[in-house]
Amino acid sequence: MAIAGNGTWVGPGSELGRATEPGIRRAGSISTMPDQPVPEMSAEPPASPGSDPAHIAPALPDLATLDAAIADCRACPRLVEWREDQARTKVARFRDETYWGRPVPGFGPADARILLVGLAPAAHGANRTGRVFTGDASGDFLWRALHVAGLANQPDGRRAGDGLELLGVRVVAAVRCAPPANKPTPLEQAACRPYLVRELHLLADLRVIVPLGAIGWDASLRTLAALGHMTPKPSSRFGHGAEATIGSYRLVGSYHPSQQNTFTGRLTQRMLGDVLERAKALAGLGSRSR
Repeated sequence: MAIAGNGTWVGPGSELGRATEPGIRRAGSISTMPDQPVPEMSAEPPASPGSDPAHIAPALPDLATLDAAIADCRACPRLVEWREDQARTKVARFRDETYWGRPVPGFGPADARILLVGLAPAAHGANRTGRVFTGDASGDFLWRALHVAGLANQPDGRRAGDGLELLGVRVVAAVRCAPPANKPTPLEQAACRPYLVRELHLLADLRVIVPLGAIGWDASLRTLAALGHMTPKPSSRFGHGAEATIGSYRLVGSYHPSQQNTFTGRLTQRMLGDVLERAKALAGLGSRSR
């Protein structure tokens, strides 16, 4: 969801969304099948300081301006081309919808004590709805677990403005644009990281980070290192339930709620719920009987 840090919606139909929407009706999809061809596009982020998150992010004073800057970002040509192409071509079941087709900011309150760090928006999900983890099966799985843990006010969230609120937790993606084949390049991950660095800096009450998957784990470690915290060498290894203490933060890993993990039983509601309960205890948010 593209909710600014002050609770202002910056997704489709909002004042900001209308003001910055580039004039195309965006809807799109991306197959995650391994044999799906991916168009050849430049993987290099631009060198222009004016479009580089490393120059922009450190000066952003609050979550609202950070969210707005993320939504306007065009730093990585391959991702910009892909997200907009997918938004134009659509898929049949969403052909009548106007898609967000832009980078997706974080969602959740500014006083969050827990931060969930996912991989990247799904082309049929957040690239369509404008809200992280919204509009696909991964989000359905995540919101249900958060609701059971007392960290969301309702068990589902299908589109922006549906009343979903997070309680003490914020959710972000390590890469803010939908990538081809769900695989952002290392350069794209590095180009986007300053936004996460700034987000952690602005979350003054943050205590616990829950990386969802190995890329989220790596992004979290690199982000904390960029903030000046000593990280272990070699890096702590990712695993479901793995923990690490970095500075004043505690990391608690979870498998990503992708269909590949949830449909095969590699990640169950109980497993994710156990991680969320551990995060709540570490963050001082209490526990909930299961």
